[in-house]
Amino acid sequence: MDRLAFNAAASVNEQRLARQVLAHEIANVNTTGFKRSYEVVLQAYKADGQGFDSRHQPQIVSKDQIQLKPGPLIATGRDLDILLNDSTVLGVNAPNGETAFTRRGDLRVNASGVLENGAGHVIRGDGGPINVPPGFKVNIAEDGGVYAYDPQQPGIPQPVLIDRLQLRDASQTPLARREDGLFRVDGQPSGADFATGPLPTSVTVKALEGSNVNPMEAMVKLIEQSRSFEHQIRTIKEGKSNDESGASMMRLPG
Repeated sequence: MDRLAFNAAASVNEQRLARQVLAHEIANVNTTGFKRSYEVVLQAYKADGQGFDSRHQPQIVSKDQIQLKPGPLIATGRDLDILLNDSTVLGVNAPNGETAFTRRGDLRVNASGVLENGAGHVIRGDGGPINVPPGFKVNIAEDGGVYAYDPQQPGIPQPVLIDRLQLRDASQTPLARREDGLFRVDGQPSGADFATGPLPTSVTVKALEGSNVNPMEAMVKLIEQSRSFEHQIRTIKEGKSNDESGASMMRLPG
């Protein structure tokens, strides 16, 4: 009974993260640039005890790791909307001031003249936050260059490069989700930057990226997780019932 209950309880605990992540994904099906972040990996753990020091036990482990599979392209025609191509991520300031990353590209200039996205996260450039001169209009180039021009200037206004978006290729860098929903480098201290990968970074202008969550697939997985949870609880109850029946049979009549 003890071994049966332990295995069932371990399975329930291991699937807890999966249930939480799936519920979070379903809630963000319509969120711009949202990424799935659940992965199951097989890891080997050293088994302590008597005998040779070479015994390892495989175990399936749930990891909350970002999956950068592209979402659907949504054409908007808006100058400050960008879609991050391939595995490109965008550097932003997290609410606590740390450097973090996102795929959300609905940019705007706030009342302080600072470039931010629709979630209110300040966009980072090569020199920190990107400040736009008062009254200037902003365009984003495909290479991440941020250009500003004065619409009141006589004739054809000439855009001036004021900064570049902090773009990083994360094709070879594992990312994990922070508590505030932004991305961080998995296995590194919170707020750490990373060297861009081998692929070129670029953006598609006047477009946004939809969520890469398949709502039907997520719902099916959530139902499967619920059924698995019920099965494990039923197994524990049946094991307890069998244990009690065996104990009653062993009692001496008296």
